[in-house]
Amino acid sequence: MKYSIFYINNKIITIIFLLLIMISKSAFSDFTKTWNIASPSVVSVLPTWPGYEKPGFGAPAGTAPEGTGVILSDQGLIVTASHVVSRATEVIIRDFKGNKYKSEIIFDDPGTDLAVIKTNIKNKKIIINEIRPDVGSEICLISNSFGLDLNITCGIVSANRKSGIGFNPIEDFIQIDASANPGSSGGAVVNAKGELVGIMSGIFTKESDTNVGVNFAISAELLIKTVKHLIKQ
Repeated sequence: MKYSIFYINNKIITIIFLLLIMISKSAFSDFTKTWNIASPSVVSVLPTWPGYEKPGFGAPAGTAPEGTGVILSDQGLIVTASHVVSRATEVIIRDFKGNKYKSEIIFDDPGTDLAVIKTNIKNKKIIINEIRPDVGSEICLISNSFGLDLNITCGIVSANRKSGIGFNPIEDFIQIDASANPGSSGGAVVNAKGELVGIMSGIFTKESDTNVGVNFAISAELLIKTVKHLIKQ
């Protein structure tokens, strides 16, 4: 009888262990699907700054030498952060396959920290979800962190409708704790379905520009309000 109880208990433990593995794999595959859906619509943005002949040099203090952008339309319109490209003499786009494209800045709004660039890229546009994600819901950031090419970090929505932070004159932020670093500006903040809910804008820190888990993304609502006249053209 003791042997039977021991055998049954071990069997139960094994079943629980297997269920935990299945749950863990399911959670991981959610972010894998998020990456697969959204990453083809995200690009690295390589600005060339005045006085330099190629990207990666001469960025103003507090500005990363590279950034990120998100494809908004089939006409090759890409949104990024204004501070990534505002002073650039040339902007090169690098997609998730490593292909590079020349582009031109067609819209720049420092007030919201949004800019739109245009190129002949044929990658699919991202799906935008204007419904604001709930506080506590899972989100991911796909960006060109530290200029190391596209990568994904995930976390939760920490707060909503944040303004008066001091980054931009016009602010409607979603606060996230997904890791963000120099180069992440202009990155795609997406929900688990890979739908765009925000554009990465600012990292809140006292000592450096590296991540401390208090990061701010421009809401999709403000994005659409700012650039809808371009998307409809």
